[in-house]
This record gives sequence, C-alpha cells and structure tokens, in this order.
Amino acid sequence: MDLKDKAKNIKLLAFDVDGVMTDGSITYDENGIEYKTFNAKDGHGLAKMAKNGFITAIITGRRNGTVDRRALDLKVTEVFQGVKNKLPILEGIMEKYGIDFSQVSYMGDDEPDICILEKVAIAACPADAVDNVKKVCNFKSLKNGGAGAVRELCDFIYNSQFEDVNI
Repeated sequence: MDLKDKAKNIKLLAFDVDGVMTDGSITYDENGIEYKTFNAKDGHGLAKMAKNGFITAIITGRRNGTVDRRALDLKVTEVFQGVKNKLPILEGIMEKYGIDFSQVSYMGDDEPDICILEKVAIAACPADAVDNVKKVCNFKSLKNGGAGAVRELCDFIYNSQFEDVNI
C-alpha cells in the first residue's frame, strides 16, 4: 500500500509540539515563564482537519499553558502534556475512538517519538528531525518544525481523502 492509500484511511492526526508545531526553541523571560511561537499556516491546517471531522491530538513531553491555548484556538480534540511515555497515551486515544494504528498519523521530531512512529500508518517528521527519527518515517516533510511541516502533512492527508470532492 502506498502512502497516499494509507492517507485515505487516516482518522487521527497526532503531533508532538517542540520541534514539530514549533521550531524547537524554548524561550524564557526573566520570571521563568516559557514562551512558544506557532506557525499560522500550520494552525490553519490543523483547524481544517478538525473542522472536517478528523480527530486531532497533541502528545508532548513538556507542559506549558501556551499549548493549551493554541489547542483551544485550533479545536484540537485531545491534549496531553508532561508525557514521558507517549505510546500508552496514543493507545488510550485510539481505544476511546475505536480506531487502530492503520488509521493514525503521527508527526514527531526526536527520539521519544520513535515508539509511536514505528507503529502508525503515516509516520511523519519535519525536515529538521533527528536522523534516528527520519529513518523510521515514511512521510518526511520538506519544511522544518514550526515552519509548515504540520500544514504539509495535513494538506497531504486532506487532499488524499477529498481530492475528488469540492468542499
């Protein structure tokens, strides 16, 4: 089965945050408050997926209120922060919605994401992911994390499912 055929079955798109939805920078102010910068085009892609009935999820190792705010703005279905072992979280989401790995896409950029990337139908990464992640991915974005990688994946899946439909 080629990648486009796999994309036709996707119901859940899950994402890491740092290095995927952001460029991986971690910025603190003098009070220790952490800031993240997100890409508006990536956001439009995620919002479009949610609007069209896809389950969207964030599973990230760090915890930050900015992620909650961004997820709310984009109507992300499931948000899990401060997660050290991401696979059980994804499996719980899958069980909740009655889907299997053949219906899941995940985008990650670093070694904690490999446990999921090895199992899902579309294992995606930004262009600037670490080499060990690139080795297990079947969708390698041409864009870096925080610079359009999320949008590229969303558009690929959306277009694979709706290419003959005017929505």
